[in-house]
Order: sequence, then C-alpha cells, then structure tokens
Amino acid sequence: MNGITLALRVLHHGEKNLAGHLTSVAGRHRTEHEVHHVALDLAGWSRVHVQRLSDTADHYGLNLGDSAGTPLAQLLSAVTEKASEAVGHRPEPGLLLLRDLRELHLAAAENSLHWEMLAQAAQATKDDGLLDLASACHPETLRQMRWTNTMIKNLAPQILTGL
Repeated sequence: MNGITLALRVLHHGEKNLAGHLTSVAGRHRTEHEVHHVALDLAGWSRVHVQRLSDTADHYGLNLGDSAGTPLAQLLSAVTEKASEAVGHRPEPGLLLLRDLRELHLAAAENSLHWEMLAQAAQATKDDGLLDLASACHPETLRQMRWTNTMIKNLAPQILTGL
C-alpha cells in the first residue's frame, strides 16, 4: 500500500465516522433546531465525500466499498439510536452538546489535515483527478469546522456560566 492509498483509506474512514457522528448528534439534540438541521446537512456532505473517495480509490485498485447495509452496521445504527434516546434524559444537555460539538470539531480538523496531505501528494505527483477531489471536498470540511467552532463560541459562555 502506498501513501496515497493509505491517505484515501484514512480519509474514507474519517469521513464515514464524521457523517455517523453528525447524524448521532442531530438525533441527540433534536430540540436544538439549528444543531439538528445543520448537523444533518453536514453529515450529507461527509457521505458525499465517502462516495467520492470510494470512487477515486477504485482508480488506485483500492476497494473502499460501503458497509452501511451489513447486518453489523444496521445493529450498530440501532444501538446508537437507542443510546441517543437514553442520553436525552441526562440532566446536563448543554454540557453534552458542548462535548459533542468539540468531538465533531476535532474529527473535522483531523479530516482537514488528511485532505491537505492528499492535496499535497496530488500536487507532487501531478494527479489532477486527486487534486480536483481534494479541492472540491476540503472546503466543505473547513466549513464543518467553522460551524462547530462558531457554535462552541456562541454556546460555551451560556452553558459554562449558567447564564
């Protein structure tokens, strides 16, 4: 496995993880309408990134086929949904929201670094297709980071000081 296929594999995993986490956060914070709706939209971006990465990986002889339809994935989805419902009854939903936003931000930041590395590798190898992929997807990842950062800036003072 060369460095580009490793980067594609890591990014594919990271984007799948981020999409799933965004979806879970949206479910857990249904009453926070902005969080709920924006998180679902951002999860859609990551799912598109996953598909585009999978399509690109085929060009490199790497199979990143989606496992979303497997019984294990369906079971994990059901467990996550039930856990989200149970967590909704915790006494500190604001602190939970801040934790979720922090985790989303860190996941998006990690993906951003991988997109940057992939773009640099594409430039070094003069791979226009790979550069086009990174150029299309990385700005959306940066927007995911900006959203989580803005939400944290807006919510942290109220939640942490009880105002």
